[in-house]
Amino acid sequence: MGFRLPGMRRASFNANQTSIKVVDVPKGSLGVYVGEEMKRFVIPVSYLNQSSFQDLLSQAEEEFGYDHPMGGLTIPCSEHVFLDITSRMNRC
Repeated sequence: MGFRLPGMRRASFNANQTSIKVVDVPKGSLGVYVGEEMKRFVIPVSYLNQSSFQDLLSQAEEEFGYDHPMGGLTIPCSEHVFLDITSRMNRC
């Protein structure tokens, strides 16, 4: 599957140090990748119900289908647009 569910852990392997690093996503949150540099954001799952965020999800589906290149949910918009949309959700 192209994205991880909230509360799951993602393990990353560092070949130089031969160690595994576990990145926690708090319960009730979801990690997403945004922008050209694929910056990672952790957002509340409640955003998934918001119509403006659902528009972003539709764009992600059109561009990537269910095969997200970063392993997590990739949102195909600029970081600036993403921050603008999520800041409006935080005010509600």
